[in-house]
Amino acid sequence: MKKSQSKIKNIAIVLPQFHPFPENDKWWGKGFTEWTNVTKAKPAFKGHYQPHLSSDLGYYDLRLPEAMEDQANLAREYGIDGFCYYHYWFNGKRLMRQPLDNLINTGKPDFPFMLCWANENWTRRWDGLESEILIKQEYNAEDDVQHIRFLCDFYFSDSRYIRVDGKPFILIYRPLLFPNIRATLEVWRNEALQRGIGELYIGYMQTFSFKDAPEKYGFDCAVGFQPDFSDLPRHEMPSFLDKVKNKLKIASSVHYSNTIVSYSKYVDRMLKKFPSQHNIYPSIFPGWDNSARRQNNAIIFVDSTPSEFERWLKSIKAQYSNKDTILFLNAWNEWAEGNHLEPCQKWGRQYLEVVKKVMKDDGKESVWQKIKS
Repeated sequence: MKKSQSKIKNIAIVLPQFHPFPENDKWWGKGFTEWTNVTKAKPAFKGHYQPHLSSDLGYYDLRLPEAMEDQANLAREYGIDGFCYYHYWFNGKRLMRQPLDNLINTGKPDFPFMLCWANENWTRRWDGLESEILIKQEYNAEDDVQHIRFLCDFYFSDSRYIRVDGKPFILIYRPLLFPNIRATLEVWRNEALQRGIGELYIGYMQTFSFKDAPEKYGFDCAVGFQPDFSDLPRHEMPSFLDKVKNKLKIASSVHYSNTIVSYSKYVDRMLKKFPSQHNIYPSIFPGWDNSARRQNNAIIFVDSTPSEFERWLKSIKAQYSNKDTILFLNAWNEWAEGNHLEPCQKWGRQYLEVVKKVMKDDGKESVWQKIKS
């Protein structure tokens, strides 16, 4: 009997931060975008890959519909099936709204998409001042209704919106921040039915050590978010000479002010761990280095290469050799976190080539019953 073939849909997570908007002008300076941090980054030690500089797509402005079309065309070319855009909602106030507004208003790009609500407080995390709140996230029943009505009318009714079993698929980044997430989900489901959208397919990201079964809180699924900072391998340690210099206060090693981890060792660790439940979807990341945002307390993965990424991706595919799943690629364009599938000046399109090569044999047509795209 011929072994059944896996059918994996790939969804790349997209950050819409790459354009100026009034709040960023106020908080970080006129004209600030994610590129501001990216292009000013410098290597902190020998062999440190910084800065991460864009190549094929350039330093785009996502207020331009053409820039979003370029992203979608490139993703489609390399076998990526859809985008998951971060959505920022603060009691009716939306940040970084113009790219997604253009997506809806122009009908372009013609590419499947879904949302993940980034429901954290907006803080000065990027410069290490996490306690300074710029916009606070408040939770209440009235906002639950207002929010889901907006999502239903503006996004879920769009023909490009990703559906699982015909249900609009939405993720919540940090469900533990809600006073009663189960009550919120119940409101959302009831409102969606009343507005003619039908049933919803709601999941959450397993972040910040929150890894309970989806059913416990009323979710349909979860995503095993990567990187998992709660399960890092042993950190790379300072050399003996660095320790001496630090002891004598001659110079401080980057190892003392940052967390430096081997990507290869992390992959080894992750190859031993796969979700056991059918409704916990895997994810994978090509690299991580947020020192462009933080000069101290950064997390830096070293030795991340397309070949190591390919080793991990092949293992995920093998793990799902006889069942369907959804694979989340984190991320498409987190440039200031050194975490991007978009081509850079060092690696070009090699990471995208890996995705295309490893996933090319999947019978994608019957993966979800049925993705509407």
